[in-house]
Amino acid sequence: MSIFVQIAVLFSSVFLGGILVELFKKSSNLKLLLSFSGGYLLTIIFTHILPETYGHIGDKAGFFILGGFLLQLLLEYFSKGVEHGHTHTHSVDKTFPLILFISLSIHAFVEAIPLVSGHEGHLHGEVDLFWGIFLHKVPVAVALLTVFKTSGLTRLKSWVFLGVFGVMAPLGLLFGSYLTTNFSLDLDWIMAVAIGMFLHISTTIIFESSEGHKINFMKLMAILIGFGLGVAVS
Repeated sequence: MSIFVQIAVLFSSVFLGGILVELFKKSSNLKLLLSFSGGYLLTIIFTHILPETYGHIGDKAGFFILGGFLLQLLLEYFSKGVEHGHTHTHSVDKTFPLILFISLSIHAFVEAIPLVSGHEGHLHGEVDLFWGIFLHKVPVAVALLTVFKTSGLTRLKSWVFLGVFGVMAPLGLLFGSYLTTNFSLDLDWIMAVAIGMFLHISTTIIFESSEGHKINFMKLMAILIGFGLGVAVS
């Protein structure tokens, strides 16, 4: 898959999320998609990306993974859990959610940087991670556009800022390409950081629930299907 196709697909995931907000009022099916993406991400991390990253950079990978986990913890403090589909529509705050927007943009930028090394055949698991990011960004875009609308932004401004968010992952991909092309940098350590971020996100998606921390049947099925697909592509 060429880098231009990757850019188009990553941007389209955000656009797709925005379309779903306009078409549907209820988010129950989108939460199932989020659960599916959490199960898929966790599976490909453990079956592909984690062992390959340790194989390339050894025990140091653990420090970068921990750093990514803590970075995501910090970003979530400011994003208030939008990565997990939380929209907080009950809020009466009508100001632009600048800190939330910045934290989600940083997350989208960082997670896409190491995807470029797959062009050199470095980590075959990156293809699976790419599709995991695509699946995850759809419900995130849904939540973000919903927050924009509830904060009082017009539909036009909401879509403009969603579009700005949509280019963050492509910019991260291009930045990774720039680093590898001009400086021949090894991006495995950034992949380790991304692993830590996705470990935090996927485990939170799976274990968190708004109903007494119980996983209902449909959410369980969505997670198991995500697991199954992750194993199938191994």
